Amino acid sequence: MWTTPAKLRLKGIIGMNRRNIRYIGRYNSRRLYPLVDDKLKTKLLAQRYGITTPALIGTVSTQFGIKQLNKILGGHPGFVIKPAKGSGGKGILVIERVEGEHFIKPSGARLTLSDVERHVSNLLSGLYSLGGSPDVALIEALINFDEGLSEYTYEGVPDIRVIVFRGYPVMAMMRLSTAASDGKANLHQGAVGVGLDIATGTAIRGVQFDRTRQDHPDTGHELASLRIPDWRTLLLLAAGCYEMTGLGYLGTDMVLDRDFGPMLLELNARPGLAIQMANGEGLRQRLDLVEQQAEGITPEQRVAFAQKHFARHSELKEGPVQETAVAAG
Repeated sequence: MWTTPAKLRLKGIIGMNRRNIRYIGRYNSRRLYPLVDDKLKTKLLAQRYGITTPALIGTVSTQFGIKQLNKILGGHPGFVIKPAKGSGGKGILVIERVEGEHFIKPSGARLTLSDVERHVSNLLSGLYSLGGSPDVALIEALINFDEGLSEYTYEGVPDIRVIVFRGYPVMAMMRLSTAASDGKANLHQGAVGVGLDIATGTAIRGVQFDRTRQDHPDTGHELASLRIPDWRTLLLLAAGCYEMTGLGYLGTDMVLDRDFGPMLLELNARPGLAIQMANGEGLRQRLDLVEQQAEGITPEQRVAFAQKHFARHSELKEGPVQETAVAAG
């Protein structure tokens, strides 16, 4: 059931115009965008600041360099190839394991070395990059995500998006891959978004295709029991990205590795607004409150503030909200 603009304003839903002008335009200097638009630069910067990211196996930057691909991949049982300047999950190739001369995707599809080389060649040509500019292929170690989350996802690694405003984690959701999303944690392609309580990391509300959802469409597992382990560490990681980049309005995407805990996957200087639907609440009141706070607060203090002031109760246990929020333009 669709809602009305008046109800959206009452719930503090912000649209793209307000996000772009009031927050991104005011708090994100354009000269800093390359730090997050280029995943290789983000990874190298994170290493300098001691923020954990998936291990970098290697890079390919030229068509000639593709000839070295088999040597780079040798000895790695699984890996991820992604465009340095890609967006929306486009161009990401996940290889779960290698069997003889075949590279096996999470879906079970088998690729040859020629298939992988062709994918990298397309990536370098800019097929998946922002603006179609020539790109660089990043090859990263496969994430061994926390097995406690396996029932909440389908053929893909679930990730956690946290909106960080002036260094404060203000809203979070987990994105769960589905058959509809082809194993990718992309809401527009059909992944399930689960709003997370900033105070505890527990599930608040689930949505798929902008409608409330109580369970995962493929595994059938209910969403109400979802709880993110090591939640405070994850929030501190997200909050620290403010000092790392200097960007005041930021989307941080993280994963939970069973061996290394929370890890930074990538950053976004223009994070989407679907997180509001997943939480059943708008960002505006939270952003207004953060703007009233003084500068010079440590990440630990900012996380404690967010956990105190942005706590929520689960709607999954109390019953779903029937309205579907639409993005205000």
